[in-house]
Amino acid sequence: MPTLLVIVASVRPTRVGGAVAAWVLEHARARSGWDVKVADLRELALPVMDEPNHPRLREYQFEHTKRWSAIVEDADGFLFVSPEYNHSIPGALKNAIDYLLLEWSGKPFGLATYGGVSAGTRSAVALQAVFMGLAMRGTRANVEIPWVAQRIDGNGAFTSDERLDAVLEAQLDELSHQLSARDA
Repeated sequence: MPTLLVIVASVRPTRVGGAVAAWVLEHARARSGWDVKVADLRELALPVMDEPNHPRLREYQFEHTKRWSAIVEDADGFLFVSPEYNHSIPGALKNAIDYLLLEWSGKPFGLATYGGVSAGTRSAVALQAVFMGLAMRGTRANVEIPWVAQRIDGNGAFTSDERLDAVLEAQLDELSHQLSARDA
């Protein structure tokens, strides 16, 4: 059974990314045909890139890199839950991506980005450029959530709507298809 890894990109103590990720995970886990796992970059706490060798060599020196490599290697596809920071992607996410190279190659990915008026669109654009360089395959549908803070209720949960649910479901359909084709 293929594995979809949901990567939570924000490491801020007061982030809303956990609530958005919970919504994504609820939809992803409601489907059969894949195993859904989570990698929370806040919990992984990768230091700023400290490996002495280029990742193409896969000669990792540190246990944190070896663990991260195994997590990414074991995944068949990814769904990144990412905020937009300063018109781009969070530094913690770029750092996590840059630790590895071959582990990402050829795998499908989806994006659930969020922010204010921009809805995380510039984060999505920046990530697509990075992932194209890693030979990854993106979905046509990206989830982009505007004014995300207004969608967090008093209990800290994300409140979706029909439009966002439909876009997420379309993205999950495409990821499911790509993972099934990859697994065949």
